Amino acid sequence: MSGQILSFLLDTTLGLFSLALLLRFYMQLLRTPYGNPLSRFLITITDFVVRPARKIIPGLYGMDLATLLLAWIVQCLLLTGLHLLQNLPPGMTAPLPFAGIGLLALTELVKTTLHIVMAAIIIQAILSWVNPQSPVAPVLHSIAEPFLGTVRKRIPPIANVDLSPLFVLVAIQILLMVVTGLQRHLSTLA
Repeated sequence: MSGQILSFLLDTTLGLFSLALLLRFYMQLLRTPYGNPLSRFLITITDFVVRPARKIIPGLYGMDLATLLLAWIVQCLLLTGLHLLQNLPPGMTAPLPFAGIGLLALTELVKTTLHIVMAAIIIQAILSWVNPQSPVAPVLHSIAEPFLGTVRKRIPPIANVDLSPLFVLVAIQILLMVVTGLQRHLSTLA
């Protein structure tokens, strides 16, 4: 019982912190407007670890590698913690495969990225009907537009109906199936 509670707390805190770091990375990469509340929130809760890391880890071609590496490290810590909290006999720990944990953390970041894009597309579509002038609209647009724009170039609107979100969501679902299968395969090796 206490192991489940600890696993839940660890998964929630480190999972949300990894998500915040990953969102910060993508919002900086995609040049999301800084003045919105989400950007300020993410910077406020992650700055304590990102600023010192930037002194050690340089950026590359406009990418904040320190934030991305920190998201991966937090994901590795999360997977390691969950691995150690598994139902093992007292006093025994299973061998920890560091390479396997690193690869699983990487696939989890890819999965989270796909979920971020999926959520941005769905929320953007809903807001376009309900409240197109929402303060979150520019953030969602900057996250979703690179994917939607690529599909729009190849598939124009049909009778003024933009089908690009549908095609992107289907592609994301397929990619999620592939990544989940890869995770299962890696977890059997780890």
